[in-house]
Amino acid sequence: MSKHKKSEETQLVIDCGEVTLREFDRIVSEKYGAVCGIDEAGRGPIAGDVYAAAVILDPNQTIDGINDSKKLSEKKRELLFEEITAKALSYGIGVATVEEIEQTDILSAALLAMKRAFEQVSVNAGIVLVDGDVLPEIEGFVKNLKHGDARSEAIAAASILAKVSRDRYMKKQAELYSQYGFERHAGYGTAAHYEAIDKYGACPIHRQKFLIKHYNKKKKNG
Repeated sequence: MSKHKKSEETQLVIDCGEVTLREFDRIVSEKYGAVCGIDEAGRGPIAGDVYAAAVILDPNQTIDGINDSKKLSEKKRELLFEEITAKALSYGIGVATVEEIEQTDILSAALLAMKRAFEQVSVNAGIVLVDGDVLPEIEGFVKNLKHGDARSEAIAAASILAKVSRDRYMKKQAELYSQYGFERHAGYGTAAHYEAIDKYGACPIHRQKFLIKHYNKKKKNG
């Protein structure tokens, strides 16, 4: 079980009305200072490391098209990745390994990746906004923002950096373990992925804790 508890007290409460992601961050920054957004990628898959990114965007550098990474095509994410990393005031990308996921739990590992990403940011943030409802152990004025990747431009930018970084990593893993199709499903538990596990067994980057339910079901069905 995770040791982390959700709390309404960690949530950012601010009334911005219906505004764009960029306008939301502008309103928040007027009150708190520079906004650092943090998001993760890879909590759901049954294989691979979990990634996170932290981003402080430059308010004087416009980047068109930033949005929740899940709403963007792979090509658009790749283009935005290059633009964000070129124009951001500062950013960091953190990783927690499969071994760390196995030793703790996926939430703890994701929060650790967030912490590692934030520690790479070289610009002081007035406020740190973390997508979700649990906070990583980082210093500063830190708040959660539920559905933050659809509300804050900085969090959306972080979601893009985390997603692209993890997808690139999984494509490299596909070259090492070609039988699993990691380049197609990025480690998520698709039917084809489970079929490959049944045929070839698990490989070193599979999360064994995530496979227990599958193994039990397979055992039950004979």
